[in-house]
Amino acid sequence: MSGDMNSNNIEKDDFNVKTEHGHYKDLIVKLKEIKSTIALLEKTIFK
Repeated sequence: MSGDMNSNNIEKDDFNVKTEHGHYKDLIVKLKEIKSTIALLEKTIFK
């Protein structure tokens, strides 16, 4: 019984790691978008 419980926990932990990794990738994409928007605004302001 505890063997089943351990395998379920490992699968759940693996899923959490994948989910967290996905969140970091999404965050990096958003930060890159913000960076390019700021660069564009700087060009417009200082033109």
